[in-house]
Amino acid sequence: MNLDERVDLIMERLQQQYDLRVFEDGDPYRVLIRTILSQRTRDDNTDRASAQLFSEYHSINEIAEADPALLEPLIRPAGFYHVKAQRIVEVSRKLLDKFKGQVPDDMKNLLELPGVGRKTANCVLVYGFQKPAIPVDVHVHRISNRLGLVNTKHPEETEAELEKIVPKEYWIELNDLMVQFGQTICRPQFPKHEECPLQELCDYYQELKEQDE
Repeated sequence: MNLDERVDLIMERLQQQYDLRVFEDGDPYRVLIRTILSQRTRDDNTDRASAQLFSEYHSINEIAEADPALLEPLIRPAGFYHVKAQRIVEVSRKLLDKFKGQVPDDMKNLLELPGVGRKTANCVLVYGFQKPAIPVDVHVHRISNRLGLVNTKHPEETEAELEKIVPKEYWIELNDLMVQFGQTICRPQFPKHEECPLQELCDYYQELKEQDE
């Protein structure tokens, strides 16, 4: 089986396993803020922090004018709440000052926002604008290497390699499918090999099997 066929089969199996999710009703600003909150924390913590924040502050103007200290208790579940509160206010002010309150829909301008790196920018493109991009978080990086699709050390390298081998038609859904797969089956520790729909497509699993034989 060549690489193109493997990629097709991997995506097909993951599509059968998981439903794609919609975050913050696809609103680009809320997706951006949610993604900042999600840094270095778990999805359920992000959900709580995002829900609490937007239940009190309903617009970019309200957040831009807020004292960051008032945001901290709302976003506390996401961790690093002091830094993230400052960042959320800074980003909101920059959007109002430079982009008329609109979140840019291109990588170059997104990267100008305070604290926004490639992963966050790609998440905004995918989940806020439905534009093809490949956000590489810890799940996508780990799973891509375990499967043997890439052999990389850093997320930026993984993104570049995946862009070469994954057809663009899959880019929008790749992150969400792999994140769900990484949370439920291909976990960092104690992956559930017996439940994995990708066993025969996974280099890591095949290596483990050979060691046991």
